[in-house]
Amino acid sequence: MAKRNTYNEDEALEQEFNWGYYKRLGKYLKPYLGRLMIVLGSILVANVAVILGPYLTKVAIDSAIPNKDMRQLWLIAGIFLVTLVVAFFCMRYRIWAITEIGQDMLKDMRSDIFDHLQTLPFSYFDTRPHGKILIRVVNYINTLSDLLSNGLINLISDLISLIVTLIFMFVIDWKLTLFSMAFLPILFVWAWVVKNKQRVAYQILSNKQSNLNAYIHESIAGIKVTQGFAQEKNAEQRFADVSNEYRDTWMHAVKIQFALWPGVQNIAVMTTALIYFVGVNHVGVAVTTGTLIAFIGYINNFWNPVINIGNFYNSLITATAYLERIFETLDEKPEIKDAPDAFALPPIRGDVRFNDVSFKYDQDGPMILHHINFHATPGQSIALVGPTGAGKSTVINLLSRFYNVTEGEILIDGVDISKVTLKSLRQQMGVMLQDTFIFSGTILDNIRYGKLDATEEEVIAAAKVVRADDFIRHLKNGYHTELQERGSTLSAGQRQLIAFARTLLADPRILILDEATAAIDTQTEILLQQGLNALLKGRTSFIIAHRLSTIQNADQIFVIDHGEIVERGNHDSLMQDRGPYFELYDAQYRMLKAL
Repeated sequence: MAKRNTYNEDEALEQEFNWGYYKRLGKYLKPYLGRLMIVLGSILVANVAVILGPYLTKVAIDSAIPNKDMRQLWLIAGIFLVTLVVAFFCMRYRIWAITEIGQDMLKDMRSDIFDHLQTLPFSYFDTRPHGKILIRVVNYINTLSDLLSNGLINLISDLISLIVTLIFMFVIDWKLTLFSMAFLPILFVWAWVVKNKQRVAYQILSNKQSNLNAYIHESIAGIKVTQGFAQEKNAEQRFADVSNEYRDTWMHAVKIQFALWPGVQNIAVMTTALIYFVGVNHVGVAVTTGTLIAFIGYINNFWNPVINIGNFYNSLITATAYLERIFETLDEKPEIKDAPDAFALPPIRGDVRFNDVSFKYDQDGPMILHHINFHATPGQSIALVGPTGAGKSTVINLLSRFYNVTEGEILIDGVDISKVTLKSLRQQMGVMLQDTFIFSGTILDNIRYGKLDATEEEVIAAAKVVRADDFIRHLKNGYHTELQERGSTLSAGQRQLIAFARTLLADPRILILDEATAAIDTQTEILLQQGLNALLKGRTSFIIAHRLSTIQNADQIFVIDHGEIVERGNHDSLMQDRGPYFELYDAQYRMLKAL
């Protein structure tokens, strides 16, 4: 398995950024092109209306006022008023429409990354803090919000404004227009210098932000341990260290980001001064007062979009660091996926066969399982016992296809599970883990998660079978009791009983119990045993248990050690053989007797 990343370790990018990412980003815009074209039309109308202002001023100064033509002056004033009203409503519409388009794009992107996470293997989540995954779905996507809404609208508007302004400027006086663009090369050089430093700075910032989020997530998840060992001060110091790193990195990145704006602003002022100098002194041009005043207005209309485009460029470089992480996640290849010719597994009876199965996590790593062979007939219960790390959980993870076998094959009802769709396989299996997960919501909803269309009567019937009904009815709101995240208001045993009811309701043909009774006390286990018998009846079951008293009735018991089945049989035959199983059972019996 890959090396695990921690909260205080920066994540290295797997590949360098390329501008093709923005082409991919453009694909999220494609479904909204129709709406965008309407927005573009409104932006064009608004910009033409605004840019008419300086031209109308020129006509008034050069024609209407010298000729004392009041009719023409009133006409110009009326047109000017109409342009203001048109510009107002067009701008109001464009802000609302482009913001909605931007948010729709973000929703699509967030859905894509969330859906993709559902397909990634356990190893992806095992090798990085969950906080670092969470920040990509929430914070990094949100960071693009301003780019795709306000940034996008300003870019489109400013580009159109810039083009229309240049057209008007060239029509009025092409020589003055060229003087207005004299300092553009300096701007381009300055932007290029700032760009590279800014991207690197925001790459580092994204790492520190990810580290901070990961530590907050980890500390909240482990708050009981922190308080239990009175380590609050230590946690506060660690948080302060990570937070200070984030603050310092933020200040450095912002310092570089803000370096572009003063350069653009100074060049704009220098351009205005140049136009005044050229116009007043008639350096190579001869202009009227109205033309000069109009040009000064157009200089503002020219440089304001340039400044805004510079700011957008700033945002684009900043967003680059986050896009890298987003597309890096989307490009993560699912290790376990349906084959191109995969077919749906038909309803199964539960016949399971492992044929010479070997497995290793990494291509160059050691073998975890060695030549596993066994056959479980429909309805049989198979118990897997042995020391920690022997490979018991790996066996059931391969059966569930959370991993693919390295060698050999696994058959269910004679069908190779690598050739069927994951959904059709897992829908017919029920998996119960030691650390069961309880969702926020009612107890009813949590049990119904095993079968979303189940009636309340079916839910209650399942709970009765596994003896969960007894404690549920003693709660204030019974089955409608609201549970907090991970079921923190329930005991470990109660959470496990709810999970048992959920699994029973799903009615799987193959049942996997991975230390499922470890969190249940002895008294609860006695009450649960009848429910377990009902749960196992008619189902092929695989049970991992360190408490050997819970698997004495299993049809077959496999003792696994160092990735091999070193002994097999039922409880009575294995006790008579006085081998590894006998030693495990005898050691556990003597330990319990000593207590």
